[in-house]
Amino acid sequence: MPQVPQTLDALAVRTWCGLALEALGRAREEIDAINVYPVADGDTGTNLYLTVESATAAVEAVFAGHETVAGAGDGRAGEGRPALADAVRAMAHGALIGARGNSGTILAQLLRGMALVLAAGGEGARTDAEGLRLALRQAADSARDAVAHPVEGTVLTVASAAAEAAGGAEGDCGTVARAAYEGARAALVATPRQLDVLARAGVVDAGGRGLVAVLAALVETFTGESPRTGWALGEVHARVAVTAGPVTGATAAAGARPVPGVDAGAGHAGAGCVDDRPDDGVPAFEVVYLLEAEDTAVTRLRDRLDRLGDSLVVVGGDGLWNVHVHVDDAGAAVEAGVEAGRPHRIRITHFGLGDAHTAGAAGLPPRERAQRAVVAVVPGEGLAGLYAEAGATTVLARPGEPPASGELVDAVRRAHAREVVLLPNDADLRHTAAAAAEQARTEGVRVALIPTRSAVQGIAALAVHEPGRRFDEDVVAMTSAAGATRYAEVAVAERQSWTMAGICQAGDVLGLIEGDVAVIGADIAATAEAVIDRMLAAGGEMVTLVLGDEAPGAIAARLESRVRETYLAVDTVVYRGGRQGALLLIGVE
Repeated sequence: MPQVPQTLDALAVRTWCGLALEALGRAREEIDAINVYPVADGDTGTNLYLTVESATAAVEAVFAGHETVAGAGDGRAGEGRPALADAVRAMAHGALIGARGNSGTILAQLLRGMALVLAAGGEGARTDAEGLRLALRQAADSARDAVAHPVEGTVLTVASAAAEAAGGAEGDCGTVARAAYEGARAALVATPRQLDVLARAGVVDAGGRGLVAVLAALVETFTGESPRTGWALGEVHARVAVTAGPVTGATAAAGARPVPGVDAGAGHAGAGCVDDRPDDGVPAFEVVYLLEAEDTAVTRLRDRLDRLGDSLVVVGGDGLWNVHVHVDDAGAAVEAGVEAGRPHRIRITHFGLGDAHTAGAAGLPPRERAQRAVVAVVPGEGLAGLYAEAGATTVLARPGEPPASGELVDAVRRAHAREVVLLPNDADLRHTAAAAAEQARTEGVRVALIPTRSAVQGIAALAVHEPGRRFDEDVVAMTSAAGATRYAEVAVAERQSWTMAGICQAGDVLGLIEGDVAVIGADIAATAEAVIDRMLAAGGEMVTLVLGDEAPGAIAARLESRVRETYLAVDTVVYRGGRQGALLLIGVE
């Protein structure tokens, strides 16, 4: 058995995040399938996965930064490992900025609550079992405080049960983690007895199910053994006592079934539940945004949003907040954020496709769906215009701000087509795009995901797109064109680091081919020429250049001349990409 951490340190946090991400990846579909509260939109598992994915990426970035510093020093053991405080703060911050949906936002606050304890300095710092007990207690309390109207039978109940069980456990971190897991597991089974909507559907709470998976990963972190988790949607549904009619829809997909044991009317909303809005009165929109604001402004914002809608969760602190609310007036919710501070990464999701996405103004009949459309993620305004001219619906990915799955789903809805080809144009968006495609399919849209890893591959795919031919044939042709396009980019190094081409310093010009650094230079044009030479050494018929705003003005003419004079019968096409992050994108077909 591999060595496992015995105390709470940075490595334990890193291991936990990775294992939690794997666990949620395995459970994502089944959690989506049982998602019936607060809105049956089938995305809780996906939202939790994306939230933890963001937390994991933030922790990995901290480790990478310390390893770089250690590599530049004398290489002594341990120099490359961050402090516990650095790791847990990164975990909490990553979850905060990447939180998706109601459950993801609450999970972000749970992690922030843990970080408040584990990152404490001086006598407040605890890395032993008592520290874990205190962290789990603070997590549950913080999450409950962040929800405007806590409801029992939800992830809040499961978190409280985990903290209570952990508080009574004696032993090491593994013992405490296992107690928390078992407490959460027992509370999850009981959620249908606390919330009518779960009892009627014959399912446990989806957010609570996700938290149990995260706690199972915590057990594995400290023991090296994964607790028995196959029970979740098999044994649990056999134990959930429900007799309220046939199991339908999402619950059937999850394997739920009614079994005798409890009166169907026994489920009830618990303490603090003030939202008894009928099913047909569910607000039309989910509004989520990050907000930079002072504490006093956020207090006023909570009051205003509470009057506008429900499912209000505001998490964060230290000037940065994640705001989540369900409302009928999405504009008013955003305006409230503008008055409180600076909102950004605004995501508005319509819970039903009926009016907002398909109906015309002034009661006109719904707009007819197109047969086929292309939805593409693009890194700059210039490419967005180019793709739009070619008929694609675009999602702009600003540097450092990759789009969330909800934004991609919204773009699919805007495309308003029966069939959609989705081009993520970024290897790091693979899981996000897959989650968006799956969500769109549940809404009746036929979606094909082409795993394009660069915008130049997307250009190649779009060039052979023919809406008039059969969908499968079109997807095959586009996939083939993308796959036949090698891609590269030229960028400036932000810090010293090890690369496949050697050590680079901050300010060096990097030529990356297929994601790996192949050339390190001092001159942008010379580095770009070296990259093109390497790519064309394997052959090619067309070179595509996409210039960023910060690329030198004369570089396009120089590179075109280089290709024309050195490689006969190879054409060059140049586009302006705008603020795309990289100085230059290069494609060779």
